[in-house]
Amino acid sequence: MEYLSVTDAQKCILESVNTLDAETARLEQSLGRVLAEEVCANRDQPPYDISAMDGYALRSADLASVPATLEIIEDIKAGDMPSKTLAAGQCARIMTGAPMPQGADAVIRVEDTQAVSAEALSPNSDETTSHSTKPASGQVAGYLPQAGERDLVSLRENLFGRVQINQTVKPGNDIRRFGESMFNGEVVLTHGTEITPGVIGVLATVKRAQVQVHRRPSVAILSTGNELEGLDEPFDPNKIPDANSYALMAQTRALGIEPVLLGIARDDPDELASYLKRGLEYDVLLVSGGTSVGVHDYVRPTIEALGAQMLFWRVAMKPGHPVAFGKVGEKIIFGLPGNPVSSMVCFEEFVAPALRRMMGHARIYRRTIEARLTHDVKHQAGRTEFIRVMLAKEQDGYAATSTGAQGSGMLLSMAKADGLAVLPANSAGLVAGSTVTVQLLDGTVFQDDAGFRE
Repeated sequence: MEYLSVTDAQKCILESVNTLDAETARLEQSLGRVLAEEVCANRDQPPYDISAMDGYALRSADLASVPATLEIIEDIKAGDMPSKTLAAGQCARIMTGAPMPQGADAVIRVEDTQAVSAEALSPNSDETTSHSTKPASGQVAGYLPQAGERDLVSLRENLFGRVQINQTVKPGNDIRRFGESMFNGEVVLTHGTEITPGVIGVLATVKRAQVQVHRRPSVAILSTGNELEGLDEPFDPNKIPDANSYALMAQTRALGIEPVLLGIARDDPDELASYLKRGLEYDVLLVSGGTSVGVHDYVRPTIEALGAQMLFWRVAMKPGHPVAFGKVGEKIIFGLPGNPVSSMVCFEEFVAPALRRMMGHARIYRRTIEARLTHDVKHQAGRTEFIRVMLAKEQDGYAATSTGAQGSGMLLSMAKADGLAVLPANSAGLVAGSTVTVQLLDGTVFQDDAGFRE
């Protein structure tokens, strides 16, 4: 079987997997899932014009000349309904989220006003008292605290009186209009929407305690090989710790899926067959090791003996070329390399996109950025190469630097990596200063294509 390109292998996989059916999830448990239904608003939001600020609801026409002094006739808190209609020269103190009174067409922030003291209103006084001076004890008439100084006691004692407005406003200033967020019956979330914290807020707004989401695939992980030492087994200096099971487990969990670890199958066809049969009870089976061409690499013939249709067995990439993909009915099997870095890279390029497609995501590939290489990179044409790199922010972008030696068994190189720099198969290498595409390994942002060219 010929080596496939990375792109062709990805295409083969995505053409072979389907988005899973729907199930019901409680809102509290739905973060990261994908909607399998349309969601409509169940109310107008806001249900009436409301204030976007703490301040005063007023008639903008009353501010043709400023400063202007207005009479405060009502105090409206969020949750209250106004009871009065503003006439010329009148205003209402209003809190953020409170409904606008009849007659008002604008809101002015409290920071742009001054309270008018009782002395200022006496026949012998033509001055106003600024917020910056507090009244003496017991003197509360006309006092409204300055922004940042809000004295709740004084606010309660100064519900009415007069206020000086120091600037003009246009109609509609600082008003949230009726229905500007959503109208009753309007589609607010579409099928295929990923449920993010913002989407959770929308679902709570429309009172959806439960939602229909696409089912997460069940995933089983199996390591193979006589040379492996399990995490709970006694230390043996002649064995290789089974890192693959746990690295793959972490990569799977990062996608929001809780996998099952099947353990280690030794290099015995009967034992391997028993483990593989268990693994095929799940939607997706990840098998690491035993996929090469050695005489004791039993994974391929054992899988095929169980009825698997192997769609490819080699990919023109480095690291990770002995990667396999097949199906048994609707069950998906990935044969991943035994070397830990190769296994993790193949997960990023092939397994993660397949799992996200099965969960209903439209964006299935890691986000890519462009970065400047800080050193030369040699490359033998013929395979797409993925180089582990660290990223540093520069004035005009990012710089990418290799994590060091790139051997496929050097797992520390993956632990240090911010991303995978992609060298196209036809590249003869890159010199320092060249621009390279980097697939990011951290974060939760994905995109709808692989973001690189082979």
